[in-house]
Amino acid sequence: MNDPAECKRVVVVDDHPLFLRGVIQTLDAESDISVIGKGCNAADALSLAVDNMPDVILLDVSMPGGGITAAKSIASACPVVRIGMLTVSESDDDVVQSLQAGAHGYILKGIGGGELVNVVRALHAGDLYVSPSLAAQLLTDSKNADHSKQSQNSKSIENLTPREEQILEGIAEGLSNREIGAKLNLSEKTVKNYVTNVLQKLQVRNRVEAAMFAHQQAVG
Repeated sequence: MNDPAECKRVVVVDDHPLFLRGVIQTLDAESDISVIGKGCNAADALSLAVDNMPDVILLDVSMPGGGITAAKSIASACPVVRIGMLTVSESDDDVVQSLQAGAHGYILKGIGGGELVNVVRALHAGDLYVSPSLAAQLLTDSKNADHSKQSQNSKSIENLTPREEQILEGIAEGLSNREIGAKLNLSEKTVKNYVTNVLQKLQVRNRVEAAMFAHQQAVG
């Protein structure tokens, strides 16, 4: 293991030993990341979080005791710990429930090793992350919802201009401001201003909540 005093300190909790080992090896291979603990269930997760106060903890949604339950307990007991759900579940409900429970990231297990490393770094830096395909699906679900539900529940979304809707679509696809700008032929600063405006109109705090908000209105 790397020296935890100089690294991003990570705990991984998953009840599949081979997968757990692979994640640990992938992360520990990085000079700026050190896996300081591992477990296989929700009780392990909470104990490891409380006892070690890691920078980031990765949890499986379907592990014994429930990953979402563990995320909620950790968010309450250790608000400083950044929580990432690392799972095979592509359920919209699992995504929304995880984020509402206090998770900061929702990562599909099909992710590549290099991308997983980048996500851990992003979570450590204070960013939020949802696998782009799932974020896009949340937005797609909202667009395909019954029109009567939209008319009752989506007043805030209806306040968006066509350009702001394009910005929201880019956010849901997991694009950065620079990537959205390149796609729409806008400067990065202009996109940043649009993003701020979109979040204010939707009355949400960040990009992930914007996608969640759209999903909740569609099913509400």
